[in-house]
Amino acid sequence: MDMLKGMNEALTYIEDHLDGCIDLKEVAKRAYCSEFHFKRLFSLLSGITISEYIRRRRLTVAALDLKDQHVKVIDIAIKYGYQSPDAFSRAFQSFHGVIPTLARNPEQNLKAYPRMSFQLTIQGGTVMKYRIVEKGPFKVVGVKYAVEMVDQILTPTYEDMIEGISDNKMTELESLSNMEPNGIVHVSVNYSETMEGKATFDQYIGAVTAKEVSDEYATLEISPLLWAIFEVDGEWTEVEEQWQRIYSEWLPSSSYELAEGPEILASKDQKSEIWISIKKKD
Repeated sequence: MDMLKGMNEALTYIEDHLDGCIDLKEVAKRAYCSEFHFKRLFSLLSGITISEYIRRRRLTVAALDLKDQHVKVIDIAIKYGYQSPDAFSRAFQSFHGVIPTLARNPEQNLKAYPRMSFQLTIQGGTVMKYRIVEKGPFKVVGVKYAVEMVDQILTPTYEDMIEGISDNKMTELESLSNMEPNGIVHVSVNYSETMEGKATFDQYIGAVTAKEVSDEYATLEISPLLWAIFEVDGEWTEVEEQWQRIYSEWLPSSSYELAEGPEILASKDQKSEIWISIKKKD
């Protein structure tokens, strides 16, 4: 349960520093993980990026401060990290639907984004099939996309990425697969996030292979890692549900934590596997 405790301690730190500088390295430290993995973990568990969560919480408490008629808007803007009243006003209106001066009206409806907390919920009765495998280095070859994510919306979308690969090229990539994970693989790597709420990562769609391939394909070299591999039967909705359960149920109750590495979804013959890089907890 250390992970859940750490995540909640990280949220407490954020709450205590909404009106000051929030050091995401310190936030991640309290969650017992790296800044990279904290951002990724938070996004998967909560459905929003950590920067967007901070923005919503700050705008929620800023609205309460505006009820004090003696406090200047510029002082509230600076208090919650905005460099100018205009920047604060735009963000405030985007969230609450009104400009800050109108928010002073006692009858004005405003939005509130409550503080989060993380809990381990036992759903019960649903078996998770997994295995732990130590695997040496391997390479993924395929098509690479630079993906941008804002409010969980991807640019390009997965549909656009898949449609950008011809049927002939997809068949060729599948024929290259001669190592685990088998079949067509979707690999997410180099995830990063800005304080403006924008996340970026590289997405590879291809195959794991030891074959020599032409230069038309991008190559991702993956280092030796320990992997938790989860079997999934069904359509994409089942894959998404399993992915969520890995982070919200299996990981907090296991003796493992995330390791620096990619996330992999492999699909072949109507079967899927989710590969998560892990390491033993200290």
